[in-house]
Amino acid sequence: MYFIAGPGVPWGTDDATNDTILEPPPAMTPRAPDLDPDRWKKASSLEGWIATTEKNHDLWTGLHGRVSLPEWAETAAATVEGPVRLLALTEDWCGDAVNSLPWVDHLARSAPGLEFRVLERDSHEDLMDAHLTGGTSRSIPVVIAYDEAFREMGWWGPRPSALQTWVTGPGRELEVEERYREVRKWYARDRGHEILREVLEMVGARGLPESSDTPLPVVSGAGDPDRARR
Repeated sequence: MYFIAGPGVPWGTDDATNDTILEPPPAMTPRAPDLDPDRWKKASSLEGWIATTEKNHDLWTGLHGRVSLPEWAETAAATVEGPVRLLALTEDWCGDAVNSLPWVDHLARSAPGLEFRVLERDSHEDLMDAHLTGGTSRSIPVVIAYDEAFREMGWWGPRPSALQTWVTGPGRELEVEERYREVRKWYARDRGHEILREVLEMVGARGLPESSDTPLPVVSGAGDPDRARR
């Protein structure tokens, strides 16, 4: 996904994602500024950051340890003309981040042209507000790609495209707990395919496969106002 957005003023919360919603920015917004190299130096490796997590620590550790990259992803990553720096904004409580960032970390480890680090969203609000989903939502995780001179190339987040469309569409018909349960099942079925494919596409990798077409949950009773609990 490629988005550029400017800062806004908090006014509410997104029911589907529990993310802060901001007032829509002006129609014409400046591109995100280049990254300060000192900020990159202060960012942590994912493994180093996981060691400091308090929420979902065992889940972060377990999922990171179980990642196994498909051969196509390693081959495609080798075609990236680096160096490309991937910087994630996240928080330890975020379930989408738990299911996404370990894949990005292993991807970067597999290719000499990629490097991956993380920063906490709530400590870097200026960077977050330059990468708002739909121009209004502080959704995470966000993975921003920078070239050798720390110029932004694009950014991805907060979920693979197909899943994001479901969460903000049919998925709203479900109660919150059921919605998130279905999201977790989707990530398990997809096994990182769409996360890897979309991030690699963002950084210009070649030889990518087609979309995985991992089935999305079917919502029965769609349109029933009593079904959703927000």
